[in-house]
Amino acid sequence: MTSNLYLDIGNSFTKWKFKSCYFERPTRDFSLDVLPKASQIWVSCVSPLFDKNTEPNLFYIESQSSYKSLRNAYIEPNLLGSDRWLALIAGYELCLKSSFIVVDIGTAVTIDVVDSSGIHKGGVIFPGLMKIRNSFDCFKINNISNVNILGQSTEEAWSIGTLNLLVDGINQKVRDLKIAFPNANIFITGGGFEEIESLLDFSFDFHENLVLDGLELYANYVG
Repeated sequence: MTSNLYLDIGNSFTKWKFKSCYFERPTRDFSLDVLPKASQIWVSCVSPLFDKNTEPNLFYIESQSSYKSLRNAYIEPNLLGSDRWLALIAGYELCLKSSFIVVDIGTAVTIDVVDSSGIHKGGVIFPGLMKIRNSFDCFKINNISNVNILGQSTEEAWSIGTLNLLVDGINQKVRDLKIAFPNANIFITGGGFEEIESLLDFSFDFHENLVLDGLELYANYVG
């Protein structure tokens, strides 16, 4: 029997899971033709670059008001990005009856928190590193990843400053949330993680494919 395929179409990268293996390619280069044959394809899509196909074996996911005892904070649940919702589902299954925080570091950075009763309290969104750096076309960057030095050229100063801005934003928001939810587990996902891993000042568990794992969990649940 052909297996189900789980597809996460993000702004920068598209990832899919098939027969317990993970794959990815840049979204700009992605088409459905690269996928293996599958009986059903469950899709989370947040990219405006992808035109939603209407083939009968494609199932597009929208965020719901609930999943088991997990409750969506949004008044209009479908307005929560499906990638955020699926990451919350994966986090929920990883630590039942415990509060948790999901930090997704990608084209945008999203931080969401769920309390110990499964209530999603809401979240924040801010630009990822490349969006911040591209906000001024006249500034180039280099590969400096040390935020504890001062730049001695415009390129160095911009590279350090923009990285500092991103890292400080994540660290401070998690610090604030840990005051309100001191026992919260912290899960990190997203392609921008490696660049800032050493600069995060809190303990966490990294899950590279949290959205895809949540998509599989959701598909199995609704069947």
